[in-house]
Amino acid sequence: MKKVLIPVLFALALVFTTEATAQKFSGLDKSPADIASFPSSYKESDKVARVIYSRPQLKGRTISDLAPNGKVWRTGANEAAEVTFYKDVNFGGEKVAAGTYSLFTIPGEGEWTVILNTNLNQWGAYTYDKGADVVRVTSASSTDGESLEAFSIAFKKVDGGAHLVMGWGTTRVATPVMF
Repeated sequence: MKKVLIPVLFALALVFTTEATAQKFSGLDKSPADIASFPSSYKESDKVARVIYSRPQLKGRTISDLAPNGKVWRTGANEAAEVTFYKDVNFGGEKVAAGTYSLFTIPGEGEWTVILNTNLNQWGAYTYDKGADVVRVTSASSTDGESLEAFSIAFKKVDGGAHLVMGWGTTRVATPVMF
């Protein structure tokens, strides 16, 4: 009897405890996270910079619907984007020490203000504190013939460094990162 009872009790315990320990996963995020780094090759381990951000999509809306001109924007979706510099850099003409910063922008007509802020782990720009800004630089915006449905960030190699390029719709904003 003991030989049968123990395996039956064990089987019943497994059946009832799997529901208690089962992990519930949420569905896919509508604004998936992405990473841009420089150098961008996965074979290159000596990185200068990395940006972690979420990619909102236009879905028939305009950029100004989602990131209004003149207002601080989290530069993506969900949590504020974060940029890590692994060495000291010159960001848009301003010296910036190695470290991790929240990346905010203020869209405008013909130019955007690009902001590095010391407050990390912020959801959106709801608790944005101008007093924690490290630098604010102005970057020209331009248009491109190719429209991007999802907000995107990439680095473009230039002499002496790279440009941090943000694109959405036909808008492109490039900020020099020299090292």
